[in-house]
Amino acid sequence: MQSPLIKSTINTDIYQALLRNLRRRRGFGMVFVRCYPVQGKAIIQKVKADLTQKKIDVLELETEINHLYDLIKEKKNNDLDILFITGIEKSFVNYIKPGIGGQGDYYKLDTIPALLGHLNWHRERFRDDFNCCLVFLVPLFALKYLLRRSPDFYDWRSGVFEVPMDRDQLEKESLRTINEGNYNQYLSWTIEARNQKILEINELIAQPLQNESTKVDLLFEMGLLYAANINYQEAIEAWNKALEIKPDYDEAWNNRGIALGNLGRYEEAIASYDQALEIKP
Repeated sequence: MQSPLIKSTINTDIYQALLRNLRRRRGFGMVFVRCYPVQGKAIIQKVKADLTQKKIDVLELETEINHLYDLIKEKKNNDLDILFITGIEKSFVNYIKPGIGGQGDYYKLDTIPALLGHLNWHRERFRDDFNCCLVFLVPLFALKYLLRRSPDFYDWRSGVFEVPMDRDQLEKESLRTINEGNYNQYLSWTIEARNQKILEINELIAQPLQNESTKVDLLFEMGLLYAANINYQEAIEAWNKALEIKPDYDEAWNNRGIALGNLGRYEEAIASYDQALEIKP
């Protein structure tokens, strides 16, 4: 069965460029592939099938980490040609303040993650000790963060490949994100998990092929996540953007009223409730 990664001509071109890069590479290298998790899985599967002469492994990072060197070493990389690394963005989420419309504050804190300090200080050690190509599969927000907060490490890259989504993939990923939770479930999540989802929603909204109806649903979920974080002003801004597209969205008006009330803006809250009742008495 053909990988969903290579359905469209654009994706095929990008994949083939990545494949050529990995096929000819000998020894240490560092490649970044900007993609969504579903695409990352397809990329790994396809590269393994297409480069059978290469020894390939995967390092999946499930939580925030402070050090990467020892984790790579445990993979016995001297026997490897290519090591795919997923989940590195989990170590950055605490240091990024999500923003509406992709305007995250990548300089939120004066400190940087311990992992970035580790990578910056030990990049020569990575080069000298690991005789393989490290392929980081990352979302856009993580790539931006690396570029802005760790330019020295990022400059060591051997290539950057950005894999766009086709319409079918975008629809499936958007629906998965929308249906992943509800407000009560979000309350049980960690703030890091909520912030990561906000960052992921921003990327989905910004996709050129995204339709307006799905944007509304994504913005609504973003508002719920901000509300769960007790960031009511940001929640209101998300619902305002949803209402710009769909003015008759009664749930957005109602939730907006709740958030305004929580901020003590009672007259505005009543007006928002009135709008909701006018749409759905």
